[in-house]
Amino acid sequence: MPLVEFTALLVLATAMSFTPGPNTTLSTALAANRGLPAAMRFVLSVPVGWSALLLLCAGGLGALVLALPALRWAIKAVGIGYLLWLALRLARSGQLSEADAARLSVGFWQGTLLQFVNIKAWLLALTIVAGWVVGQPDHLQRLALVLPVMMAFAFASNLTYAAAGALLRHWLAQGRRLLWFNRVMAAVLVATALWMVAA
Repeated sequence: MPLVEFTALLVLATAMSFTPGPNTTLSTALAANRGLPAAMRFVLSVPVGWSALLLLCAGGLGALVLALPALRWAIKAVGIGYLLWLALRLARSGQLSEADAARLSVGFWQGTLLQFVNIKAWLLALTIVAGWVVGQPDHLQRLALVLPVMMAFAFASNLTYAAAGALLRHWLAQGRRLLWFNRVMAAVLVATALWMVAA
């Protein structure tokens, strides 16, 4: 892959991975409520689920989803419903003990499957497959290069957001700070769901 294309890939990966979205919002909220160790299952699940999505898109699933509007709407509907359900659970948790009691968590497999209903993940996977992989004579070599790079970005961005959440954990434990933090994170998830409706 030419250096200019690789540089463009890195710029796209940085912009898409480090801007807020469902994954980074959940990483932050999980670490703030339950601590960094509890959030790591989700942090690790994001690159696994996203790389599986990328591989399936490169194998033709992306073209199928684009060709079948009903399937595209089903993915969006499940994603929107799941984000709203998570937002509701998050908005109700105002103390660290409540977060533990409610088991405010998204496990490894939930996080992996979340990538398949995450519109931002689909957009990134389809953009990368269309722009850097499909139609290139060296498409397998390109995929072999793109995959670990994108996995690294997915892991680094979610770990960064989770670390920020974990750093805020003790400060948020005072008074009603955690409740308001959780409501803001829930609002971000709702805003993401609304964006998914419009997208």
